[in-house]
Amino acid sequence: MVQVVAVQGAAASCCRPIAASSLREQQSGLGRLNGRPQLRSARRLGLAVRAKGKAGDPPDVPKPRLDRAGGREWLQSILSRFGPVREKASNTTVLDFEKPLVELDNRIKEVRQVAEENGVDVSNQIKELEERAKQLRKDTYNRLTPIQRLQVARHPNRPTFLDIALNISDKFVELHGDRGGLDDPAMVCGLGSIDGVSFMFIGHQKGRNTKENIYRNFGMPQPNGYRKALRFMRHADKFGFPIVTFVDTPGAYAGKNAEELGQGEAIALNLREMFGLRVPIISVVIGEGGSGGALAIGCANRSLIMENSVYYVASPEACAAILWKSRDKANTATEALRITPDDLLRFGVMDEKVQEPLGAAHTDPMAAFPYVKEAILRNYRRYEGMTAEEVQLDRYSKFRKLGMWEEFLVAGGKNKEAREALESAAGATTAAGTWAPTADDAKFIEMMADMEDKWQQTLQTKQEWVNKPDMPAGVSQPGLMELAVATIEVQRQMASGEDAAVDDSSTAAAAKSNPNGSGSQLVADAN
Repeated sequence: MVQVVAVQGAAASCCRPIAASSLREQQSGLGRLNGRPQLRSARRLGLAVRAKGKAGDPPDVPKPRLDRAGGREWLQSILSRFGPVREKASNTTVLDFEKPLVELDNRIKEVRQVAEENGVDVSNQIKELEERAKQLRKDTYNRLTPIQRLQVARHPNRPTFLDIALNISDKFVELHGDRGGLDDPAMVCGLGSIDGVSFMFIGHQKGRNTKENIYRNFGMPQPNGYRKALRFMRHADKFGFPIVTFVDTPGAYAGKNAEELGQGEAIALNLREMFGLRVPIISVVIGEGGSGGALAIGCANRSLIMENSVYYVASPEACAAILWKSRDKANTATEALRITPDDLLRFGVMDEKVQEPLGAAHTDPMAAFPYVKEAILRNYRRYEGMTAEEVQLDRYSKFRKLGMWEEFLVAGGKNKEAREALESAAGATTAAGTWAPTADDAKFIEMMADMEDKWQQTLQTKQEWVNKPDMPAGVSQPGLMELAVATIEVQRQMASGEDAAVDDSSTAAAAKSNPNGSGSQLVADAN
């Protein structure tokens, strides 16, 4: 119901209702537009219009503000589209190999229910069944095949990036935008603190159901998502926040629109820029890490992977389609790709495996979060005393170690017999007395040993080094690390105003490693 009231003057303190007949008497207040009467401004006529509520309606009062001190309800004001997981899911999706475990759990529930209804004490039998279920679950997850572990990594109830970030952080504030007018829900960034230490959190975000997955594009970022991530990496580098990235994506989005917007360029730019950041970067693979879409936020000082996660250069389905022209060979491709945490640790691609609760993180996510939190803090402590240059060199050294292999192939595939025959041959000996199959191999071993000696001498002369970077095994160019150290030393001296003089041994090693002069030119450019 609407009432029209007349205001007695500009500063009137009360209003009185006007009947409809009185309104008709005020025809002088009506104007005409195209021959039709029009009501003029209510203010000019001294009228006010107000809505009259129903009897008993409470007066309009301000809503109480959310209390940040009690609980974490304030998170919903920041993340209106996401509610973090707080307990075990009651209706998790059951994988094929998990069915015997679920059947045993249901049997235990039935026995307990029947015992309670009939007042029978079967606590010993229930305890025995629970021990059996625990052992069966442990044996099952210890013997998972690569394809089964891939299924666990893709489980719809597996905790997502925001689940982890909101449960391990004291406070988390999500940040948006790539400074180009776009924002990608598949890539989430935000500032958070863990035990008083501020971190920049960046990660892929999947959904828990079809609606959320459509909104998050199934965790596959567009180019603006990677530009958004790079923006906040630079922000963290500027203000000295260590970066923690959470990888959980089947890969970067490969749609036509993404390619038109420069998907490849966005990923390549992230790869380049991450090696120049001066703050520690810790990467955690929490689900599946696919191809360049994962690596675009995964160039870290320390790479961690959860126990039931995977990391691959191409999805097994895509690999099977390329090699065997059929996706039915996905199981074979999964075996060949070596995507499990144990394989990745053995190859040096990952640095540490993060433990999960028995039965994987999707069965008890709240028990998985403390493991992730402890691993992040422990790895961050490694870099607390390092300078910015040491952090950069540590990251560089880590990736220089990757991909060094020794292949020994002979016709007919009799590798074992051929190797035994080679080792029993006279061969050659280095100056230090080390055996080598050929004279060329002996020279190579001597060159690498000489490089190691010079590297150790360089480190010993640099007293300001707090944590010595690891020596990359089998660097293809001798003297490469000495060149990096010499360049950093020049930059330090320039910053302190001293004469930029490079250590003679470092300069000689750099010149030796680059006979065409490229190494010397790099040092000269630094000067």
